[in-house]
Amino acid sequence: MKKLTFKEILIVASMLFGMFFGAGNLIFPVSMGQMAGNQIWAASAGFLITGVGLPLLGVAALGISRENGLLGLSSRVGKGYGLFFTSALYLTIGPFFAIPRCATVSYTVGIEQLLPGTGRAPLAIFSLLFFGAVLFFSLRPGEILTWIGKVLNPLFLCFLAVLIFRGLTAPAGEIAKIVPSGAYAGQAFSTGLLEGYNTMDALAGLAFGIVVVEAIRGLGVSEPAEVAKNTVYAGIFSSILMAVIYILVTVLGAQSRGVMETAANGGEALARIAEYYFGSAGAFVLAAIVTVACLKTAVGLITSCGETFSSLVPGGPSYSVWAAGFCVLSFLIANLGLDTILAYSAPVLMFLYPLAIVLVLLTLFGKAFGNDRLVMQWTVGFTASAAIFDFLKALPAEALSALRLERITELAVEWIPLAGLGFGWVLPAFLGLLIGLLIKSRRTAGGNTKDDGRH
Repeated sequence: MKKLTFKEILIVASMLFGMFFGAGNLIFPVSMGQMAGNQIWAASAGFLITGVGLPLLGVAALGISRENGLLGLSSRVGKGYGLFFTSALYLTIGPFFAIPRCATVSYTVGIEQLLPGTGRAPLAIFSLLFFGAVLFFSLRPGEILTWIGKVLNPLFLCFLAVLIFRGLTAPAGEIAKIVPSGAYAGQAFSTGLLEGYNTMDALAGLAFGIVVVEAIRGLGVSEPAEVAKNTVYAGIFSSILMAVIYILVTVLGAQSRGVMETAANGGEALARIAEYYFGSAGAFVLAAIVTVACLKTAVGLITSCGETFSSLVPGGPSYSVWAAGFCVLSFLIANLGLDTILAYSAPVLMFLYPLAIVLVLLTLFGKAFGNDRLVMQWTVGFTASAAIFDFLKALPAEALSALRLERITELAVEWIPLAGLGFGWVLPAFLGLLIGLLIKSRRTAGGNTKDDGRH
């Protein structure tokens, strides 16, 4: 039986980290650091739960379940739900939001700083070149382990190490003296939890899990138990590296408040920090860090989306057609601009994240209730019903006003526990679980084992 060496596991972990860690994973913690100030440890604890812990659990759940992807995992709730959730998740972390964000963030944070003028044309030209490079790598999915794990990710880490080392050896301010601002002043932990949503990594963990599984199989491991074990190992190593970088970047952001005001967003904060430490050369360092980070993440996302939809539509377009189509769609959406993408991705994440969290937990603890489908359906059903209100509450103000839904969101915050903090789904999910378990218990006590709904 083939077993992976420690070096091979590290290479797979590097590939997984490379797909996870894009520019968004830099701009959110640095912004959090600036705003959290002396509360960065509480904020970081929350951020690490949703930004590192949940992605790790997602990868582990897929590996442990021995399913052949997210569709098989989510179809444990029901075939229709599995198709809906898989499509919604991949489109969210794919061509609708995450992939276009890769291009717009790398342009806004890195390339735009090097250009003398502004306007739509430079973004269009850059995004065209960006997605041309993404398509080049993506059309060779069998080489993704080499491209990301051995080339792009080490290059990215080298560029990032230069900026972090300079910042930590010459701190711009004393964190203990930095006063927190915004929601971090009174709710640092819960605000950090929600900030971790923005990375989209918990969703990506469910999507990338199958890429890791295929990479491990490609290295000669065929025994399901061994594949599952190595998938978990790769997830652990990549998560440790992510956690370390998150903390260092957050500290870098907090220290910067000693010499500058809080920036409008993490991209602007990174640009100012790079300029402070490296002067005009800082723009080139930052452009290299962000562009490489976004490129490797986009390649991983296009590969995952292409492989998923080619399997969802048997007899339909080939993988290469899906990959090319997603690159074109991502290019078009990217040119709407970063602000638009971020504004409309937030409510979608507020709806999908609870569903992803519940699915992961039900998978990991499925043996406790025999993976009973009815228990899953009640839990997911109550979760989705409550998450709709979180979705509405996160809509841009103009959209919420146009739909005349302000009063509904106000009532939800007033009547649903934790809704004001963005976690209105928690108690409904627990209630759905209890109802499902009660029905299962009564069915078992009545001796009715026919069609128990088990996957």
